[in-house]
Amino acid sequence: VQLQASGGGTVQAGGSLRLSCAVSGRIFGNYDMGWFRQAPGREREFVVGITWSGVSYAGADSVKGRFTISSDNAKNTVSLQMDSLKPEDTAVYYCAARDPSRQSWAYWGQGTQVTVSS
Repeated sequence: VQLQASGGGTVQAGGSLRLSCAVSGRIFGNYDMGWFRQAPGREREFVVGITWSGVSYAGADSVKGRFTISSDNAKNTVSLQMDSLKPEDTAVYYCAARDPSRQSWAYWGQGTQVTVSS
């Protein structure tokens, strides 16, 4: 089971970034997927998720209307499109997967740094 996150970087406030998470085959399509983030000195925060059936749901109120999660069945990837970025979006972003019948997120990618400059 492997999750590989990529796409982080540095962007100015108001800009956009797209993160990708490559998912091993046996998870994709059977597990819920989510994006989390953790800023320095803060707890990890659930950002947005998508169910195994393709239904997305938001986590943090601060990203509603700006962040969009999507899945690509052909490429076994889950993406996070981040628009209108703000300095407070600066964090390490992680993708994660969980069995739909469980509450805990069992599988995690390695994290990718997103830095938004003012």
